Amino acid sequence: MKILADDLWFPEGPVWLPDGSIVLVEIRRGTLTRVWPDGRKTIVANLGGGPNGAALGPDGDIYVCNNGGFKWVERDGRHHLAGTPDDYVTGRIERVNLETGKFDVLYESVDGNRLCGPNDIVFDAHGGFWFTDLGKTRDRDIDLGRVCYAKPDGSMVREVIFPMWKPNGVGLSPDGRTLYVTETETGRLWAWAITAPGEIAHATDVPVPAPHGGRLIYSPSDYARFDSLAVEANGFICVATLGPGGISICAPDGSGAEFVPTGDAYTTNICFGGDGLKTAYLTLSNSGRLAQMAWPRPGLKLNCY
Repeated sequence: MKILADDLWFPEGPVWLPDGSIVLVEIRRGTLTRVWPDGRKTIVANLGGGPNGAALGPDGDIYVCNNGGFKWVERDGRHHLAGTPDDYVTGRIERVNLETGKFDVLYESVDGNRLCGPNDIVFDAHGGFWFTDLGKTRDRDIDLGRVCYAKPDGSMVREVIFPMWKPNGVGLSPDGRTLYVTETETGRLWAWAITAPGEIAHATDVPVPAPHGGRLIYSPSDYARFDSLAVEANGFICVATLGPGGISICAPDGSGAEFVPTGDAYTTNICFGGDGLKTAYLTLSNSGRLAQMAWPRPGLKLNCY
């Protein structure tokens, strides 16, 4: 691995841009930040709250899942998540102009229920986007999570999958017909067949149907938690894995996975870029770094490039 930038305040949501720069969020700093190929860092926008996941939209803007913020505690010289802050109001989906840094809020609620902790986002070929709402954790209770679908002009958002246990990463198969979602605390990767933009079918040919209708693709035998994900061009799903710290590369047919360690217990995100999309960019959130490494297979080209 090569370290591209450090002193990032819990980085997540990396987005590779054709000019070679990486846009990512710094959750604890509350910013959308751009890291240039020479390691320089530029604050694109001060969003506040807890910007968590990001994606390039069809209009060239960056769309951000803002979880509303976390409480932080410092131990051993590093900052750790510690629940919901006292000033938390709600989560939101934001749209940011890369050139000016101006941003607006697209959504704060779905069907009359506030967005609790939007986490990750992916655009489909129709110009809409899927996003996860992980929820928030308090001293004695926790939100049930969900997956939603929305249009980027602010005209439509709806809940599609509910309930889930802290849904986090979200991605699409190369043909756009399968939706993948990870659950953090269960360490599970789920899949649904997409029947139309923003619509899914429940799996029926499984031994025991899950309440949310998903098909279980992979869950490690040892304790691990799942964060964000990216898909390879061949359809394999690369899941950022917390605990052992690395990337679980999961076969879409559920036949198993291989593991690439990174040495950071909070390896939270992966995206692909560079020539042929054969460079993986990783956010190492525990140590506050952005890393890159050569990847043996090309990543999937995302829909808005």
